[in-house]
Amino acid sequence: MSGHTEKVSQPVIHPTAIVQPGAELGPGVEVGPFSVIEGTVRIGQDTKIGTRVTIEGNTVIGEQCQIFTGAVIGSVTQDKKYKGGKSYLIIGNGNNIREYVTINPGTEEGTETRIGDQNLVMAYAHIAHDCVVGNQVTLANNATLGGHVIVEDRAIVGGLTGVHQFVRIGSLAIIGGCSKVVQDVPPFIMADGHPAKAYGLNTVGLERADFSQEERSLLKKAFKIVFHSGVTLKHAVRKIEEELPSSPAVQTFLEFLKKSERGICR
Repeated sequence: MSGHTEKVSQPVIHPTAIVQPGAELGPGVEVGPFSVIEGTVRIGQDTKIGTRVTIEGNTVIGEQCQIFTGAVIGSVTQDKKYKGGKSYLIIGNGNNIREYVTINPGTEEGTETRIGDQNLVMAYAHIAHDCVVGNQVTLANNATLGGHVIVEDRAIVGGLTGVHQFVRIGSLAIIGGCSKVVQDVPPFIMADGHPAKAYGLNTVGLERADFSQEERSLLKKAFKIVFHSGVTLKHAVRKIEEELPSSPAVQTFLEFLKKSERGICR
């Protein structure tokens, strides 16, 4: 048995940075010039924090994230209902958070904003209180999520797009830049406009995600039933269930439609 032990690298903190005693930094964490980390913050191994970043509150950040200049992570919610109390921000692994992004925790005692893994949040984007962002999501420059928004895996929100509170954006959906999103955007579709409307399937995204030709064909038929048959959403759901064979993609599409509370962007 070898007596060799792997060396664990200590956090590297720039002399001008301020890290309060309550914060916990994992091995290999780097904190850049003039950044401030305060509160009960926990930061995972090998995460890199750039210049003039502020991380505060009850915030947990995973491993191998990159946080760029001027980002403000974990500052108290902007919700007018906020009365104080302990709420949380949980960020997963491998996230790329670009310049001047702002992310808020939950509003009520014990609530949280949660962000998954391997997301790209571009410059000046905002993720408000109580949002849930999945994995491999892209929020382009100046994209804004209102409170309680849910963005599912691999969705793309275009630059300068505003998403209304409580809206849900389905997996592999793509929303064009400068859109106003006030209703739910189902999985796998392209939406654009002011307010946003559905324009077709995200065929490129489906191909890149290795959806089979059969799955894509079924989704195309489901899309036509919902958006071009002229029937109510309830009747469209029933028609899909009666006329199309079951498949994982179609079931994902149907479950989203059934759970929509704000209506979908038709």
